[in-house]
Amino acid sequence: MKQTDRLSVFKTYKLFVGGKFPRSESGRVYEVTDSKGKWLANAPLSSRKDGRDAVVAARKAFGGWSGATAYNRGQILYRVAEMLEGRRDQFVAEVADAEGLSKSKAAAQVDAAIDRWVWYAGWTDKIAQVVGGTNPVAGPFFNVSSPEPTGVVAVVAPQESSLLGLVSVIAPVIAAGNTVVVIASEKSPLPALSLGEVLATSDVPGGVVNILSGKASEISPSLAAHQDVNAIDLAGADEELAKALEVAAADNLKRVVRPQAVDWAADPGTGRLTAFLETKTVWHPTGSLGAGGSSY
Repeated sequence: MKQTDRLSVFKTYKLFVGGKFPRSESGRVYEVTDSKGKWLANAPLSSRKDGRDAVVAARKAFGGWSGATAYNRGQILYRVAEMLEGRRDQFVAEVADAEGLSKSKAAAQVDAAIDRWVWYAGWTDKIAQVVGGTNPVAGPFFNVSSPEPTGVVAVVAPQESSLLGLVSVIAPVIAAGNTVVVIASEKSPLPALSLGEVLATSDVPGGVVNILSGKASEISPSLAAHQDVNAIDLAGADEELAKALEVAAADNLKRVVRPQAVDWAADPGTGRLTAFLETKTVWHPTGSLGAGGSSY
């Protein structure tokens, strides 16, 4: 049988906001190319309105996600790893194109990203024991400190590490019970937008993770100044942008993680897991103390 030529069916990449896949409200797109300048796809060019919509979705999802049990959050993060493993070949190809890597090196990046989800899935129900505990006080009281999520976190994703770096800044934020609005790498957004498809089928409630593509210099200032954003991670911001965002974030006392040189393939530790946790301390009376000790 004679083989007929087929038209190429190109993938349409969309934003991931509120568990859905909208195009930018502005209708704008921009060309994404590989390391050699070859056209790969058109990605949505997000607007400030898209950023505000993402914050609304993140705030709406915060109560349910922060109120879920830590064990349940761990199960969901592990499910993300499972689904990402099932689409491994697709992500290897996208990361190879995005970062100009060989297939073997791209596979190593994808495998590390999958392992990173598993790493944080294991921490969800353990971090409270590490950073919380009882405090010795004078008097008939129990004094207990426990961590609570900060709230809605905006993240400027790393520019050079399109998947592993992205996962390394998203996973700890949501593992701790926060919700997130992330601006993907401007020049390599395709793995991030595809990750949205994985999250949508991984039991992650809509709005917990919101992924925008486009220019960080255009979207991030409004997020840094947004009164309903509680914290911001400047991992992928350059020095000039980071300084401007930090000034804007000060208006409502946002917690800020400043950009620094990071080897995303290294052991992540717990630094980013604890960066967006607040400590709540509760005092509880033990009852009156008699000659025989506490009567609690």
